[in-house]
Amino acid sequence: MAELFLIGGATDVMLERLEAAFTVHKANDMDDPQAWLAENGRTITHVATNGHDGVKPEYMSAMPNLKAISCYGVGYDAIDVNAAKAKGVVVTHTPNVLNAEVATTAVLLMLACYREILRDDAYVRSGRWEAEGNSALTRSADNQTVGILGLGRIGQAIADKLAPWGTTIVYHSRSPKDVDYKYYGDLTEMAKDVDTLICITPGGPSTNKIVNAEVMNALGPRGTLINVSRGSVVDEAAMIAALEEGRLGWAGLDVFEAEPHVPEALRKLSNVVLLPHVGSATHETRDAMGALTVDNLLQHLKDGTVISAVPECADM
Repeated sequence: MAELFLIGGATDVMLERLEAAFTVHKANDMDDPQAWLAENGRTITHVATNGHDGVKPEYMSAMPNLKAISCYGVGYDAIDVNAAKAKGVVVTHTPNVLNAEVATTAVLLMLACYREILRDDAYVRSGRWEAEGNSALTRSADNQTVGILGLGRIGQAIADKLAPWGTTIVYHSRSPKDVDYKYYGDLTEMAKDVDTLICITPGGPSTNKIVNAEVMNALGPRGTLINVSRGSVVDEAAMIAALEEGRLGWAGLDVFEAEPHVPEALRKLSNVVLLPHVGSATHETRDAMGALTVDNLLQHLKDGTVISAVPECADM
């Protein structure tokens, strides 16, 4: 039976399917996974992991017969895909099945910022509504101009969900796409022209801190920043300063630079909505992600092909 190295957790359904086809070795059950791999790594042909844990370079080096890595999640920046491809290892992820859910989370964060959901919930719970009268007015989310940083599959799903509200969509990406939305080649210029900036671009060196102080200053004191991509995409320290000083109006965040650590200064701010990286965290979507993670492994074991290779491995 083929041998699989499991990094991170897996549902009971995933494990049942995996253990029917592989001998599964769980890194989470090992005192020292690296030491175990040093002794047994050459027996491993497949890896199941997730977008947060990825595959450490030293792990990959210890598995000379590795053939495929299946990542639970659409983001895979914690896996050195170029190094894997150079070794003939195909890397897969779980796109499409989570598009709608992450898009919903982005819209949820935007609405929570615009309508001050956390503030008004606290206002009712504290008894202030009864004691002091109505709370302050909020902003309408209708007829806004929203800039999407990274108009891929999820970005398009966000645009689709916002369309009924009279939203004007514009976007910035590495190159223009065949869409009707206005394209900006300069992110700062786009930030000047939008009410809300939604980040849904992949992580990695090319997007590290792409949303910097200049971009946030351009977004301005009436602007809203939403991040459902990777914490690394936003300069977190610059964002905190901009929010504290009123140079940026609001932020809705599902991801952070060093999650699960969230800076205390950010947690203290009243003009932010914070979620614990739950963009795709519904039973239905996570079940679909788990199924695709396993399907990729089983198909590769059967005939050497995969269902959803990452773009860099599409030609393998």
